[in-house]
Amino acid sequence: MPASLFRVDLATAADIPTLLPLMEGLADFEHYRDTFAVTADVLYRQGFAQQPPDFYCLVARHAEGHLGGLLVYYFLPFTASATPTLFIKELFVTEAYRGHHLGEALMRAAAQAAVAHGCGAVRWAVADWNTAGRRFYERLGAQANPVWVDYSLSGPALLALADTPAPISQKRNELQ
Repeated sequence: MPASLFRVDLATAADIPTLLPLMEGLADFEHYRDTFAVTADVLYRQGFAQQPPDFYCLVARHAEGHLGGLLVYYFLPFTASATPTLFIKELFVTEAYRGHHLGEALMRAAAQAAVAHGCGAVRWAVADWNTAGRRFYERLGAQANPVWVDYSLSGPALLALADTPAPISQKRNELQ
């Protein structure tokens, strides 16, 4: 199916019933379905019911209305360059539409959103085992960051660290 039958739009709350299965498809593809906690209510509250939203979502919409892919992003407003960064959290194209340039169209729209918002960079992470994804990003001109290593803190380790008293007061009025 040609990419010309698709257009890239910002998702709306009306897209939630078709966004959720795409997000579940990504969770299956990236092997984290057992911890996937996104629901229709979460999507609505965090993406559409508040301003500014916690995330933005671009969708590749077929002329007939169904979605072939999505790209979820948010802005990091403060960086060392004194410009915001657009951070891509999720990019997923359904298997039926891979190879039809939907991912490229979604990435192009994200780059346009970054430029429109004065961002100095677009960043994202890709699983080391996802060689097809890495080749795709490199084809677009992206480069792996050889300096920074991606870390995360979650589950019991997060709770254990949070349960440890902070050595410095975190109350604003105590710092002034």
